[in-house]
Amino acid sequence: MTDNLFYNLGRKMGPKLRKARWLWTSATGTEADTVRLEHGVGLDLAHEAKKQLQMDAEQRTRETLDEIGPRLAGCVANKLRTFHFDAFHCGEPNAFALPGGFIFISRPILELCGWNEHEIAFILAHEMGHVLRGHAIDRIMTNSAVAAASRAAPVQGPLGAWLRNVGVRFLETAYSRDNELEADKLGVRLAVAAGYDPQGAIRLLTRLGQLHPSPDPLTLGEYFSTHPTAEVRIQAIRRYIGNPTR
Repeated sequence: MTDNLFYNLGRKMGPKLRKARWLWTSATGTEADTVRLEHGVGLDLAHEAKKQLQMDAEQRTRETLDEIGPRLAGCVANKLRTFHFDAFHCGEPNAFALPGGFIFISRPILELCGWNEHEIAFILAHEMGHVLRGHAIDRIMTNSAVAAASRAAPVQGPLGAWLRNVGVRFLETAYSRDNELEADKLGVRLAVAAGYDPQGAIRLLTRLGQLHPSPDPLTLGEYFSTHPTAEVRIQAIRRYIGNPTR
């Protein structure tokens, strides 16, 4: 993404965040409670993100997401979980997941996939994996600014205020290598369950590996440059496809 795209997300945390934090460290909250509160956190963030992003409202984009997204979401075992898919314009391939199942994908990444449904399904399912494995909420909750604010005296305002101060750019920062590989594995699993070809993931990652030697540092963009290498991801996916019980 551009340097200033995610530059404004803040000074105030909402009571919703403090309550969600408490539930994450408490044994008294039910699964339904945590999912509902995580969705509330994500809703605040998604609302603010849409203000900062140039949303892609073209019919082809909407139809693509409306076809692929629900097919993937329908294969999620935990029916408490819901997912929402939106696209935005920016200068490079990108995608990110917000807590509660709000998935954002950029037009350039759709074009990089050649609008191929199997490749797009892998990208969306990968981001869904970050939500389902708790990576998205963990990244928000463990951010030092959020942690400090949640320990402070009661404050007013929604979580979106933090996003305005920090900037949506925070959301594209890299997960750990293990988190990325875990999201790949679950992404392939979801894609297969929804009837998509797992080779779509390998085709996309192979193409990325071929682009990587380019002298242009923006060829892949920050989204792909912060992931494990294409070769590492392909090997892990092939191992999983060969032995999906692992």
